[in-house]
Amino acid sequence: MILAQLSHFASHAVSSLALFQEETVSFSPMGLWSHMGWLARSVAILLFIESIWSLAVMIDRYLYFSAARKQSREFAPKVAGALKDRKLEEAIKIADRCKKSHLAEVVTAGLQEFRSSGGSATQENIESSGRALERAEAIVHAKLKRGLAALATIGSTAPFVGLFGTVVGILNAFQQIATQKTSGIGAVAGGISEALVTTAFGLLVAIPAVMAFNYFTGRVDAFDVEMDNSSSELIDYFIKQSHKG
Repeated sequence: MILAQLSHFASHAVSSLALFQEETVSFSPMGLWSHMGWLARSVAILLFIESIWSLAVMIDRYLYFSAARKQSREFAPKVAGALKDRKLEEAIKIADRCKKSHLAEVVTAGLQEFRSSGGSATQENIESSGRALERAEAIVHAKLKRGLAALATIGSTAPFVGLFGTVVGILNAFQQIATQKTSGIGAVAGGISEALVTTAFGLLVAIPAVMAFNYFTGRVDAFDVEMDNSSSELIDYFIKQSHKG
């Protein structure tokens, strides 16, 4: 009788252990993905798309800003020398060769407007050149900020998308507790893993996007200051030419 009870207890323990092993969830990336529900997978796919988008914007802005900085450093002393020698056409040609320079694009607009008026440094022509410089600054500013709104949106929404995945994972965990006979950690491990993965993924996408947005916004502000200074210096040059004339 005692042996029969021991045998029944042993068989029950073995079956319980087997059931627990079957419920064990693999915490490898593929294991977590295979255990996710369709809603949690949708959240992960959305975050992956946002990460690729933000990475593409970061690379594009870095290359664009680097080229603008490099060409502007080459452009500034050359065009200053040409204007000092009163070579207006030469200054415009130098600006045309620096297509990616933010300074060249602004200064070119002012020089071309001044040339179209006959090159005479009258008050009317100087004011017209100043308005052309302001329009060019607005256009270049918009070009510099291209894509930064997407970074701001991703940085602000990705944590909430991950939080949505967290809620879905927790709901899935409670649903597994309600539908399965066992209540051990194996019954809720899948739902908890979904919650942790989507939360971590959301933060992983958001943090670099916010940091990149702040960095590139600072660069844009610095470029705006440089364009304002260049426009002011060009207007001062025209004023000095009018006094000399």
